[in-house]
Amino acid sequence: MSQAIANLEAAQQRAMAGRPKVGGFPYLAETLRRAGVKSNVWFLPACESLYLTDDGPVVVQGTPLLSGAADVPQFDQAALIRALRVDQAGKGTFAEFLLASWQAGVVRYEVDLTARKVTYYGCHDESYVETYPAVA
Repeated sequence: MSQAIANLEAAQQRAMAGRPKVGGFPYLAETLRRAGVKSNVWFLPACESLYLTDDGPVVVQGTPLLSGAADVPQFDQAALIRALRVDQAGKGTFAEFLLASWQAGVVRYEVDLTARKVTYYGCHDESYVETYPAVA
């Protein structure tokens, strides 16, 4: 196992151990940032996640949301915002958030841990940007 993978996995474990149920994403993001993660890009529906870290890039392949051919949903900013608010309120799982994001037409999203912002993209480069608060 590389130093980059070991550091990322340790940071994720620390974050999940102390993450509050409501509003947990800023805590997770800050824990990763302090561990040297600069950005995180998720590709949907593959559920592939690319982390750019001080120790090197790491890719994590999650369980895809679907298999075979599928039509890409139209980008629906209102549906995406609803999915975000459900997640932020702690009323769903991360897997449910990913599925709801895909159904809202998100094909990738990029987390900039330095600027504390997340940009969600549709397949025609439609986008929605949301910032998140700093965590002490």
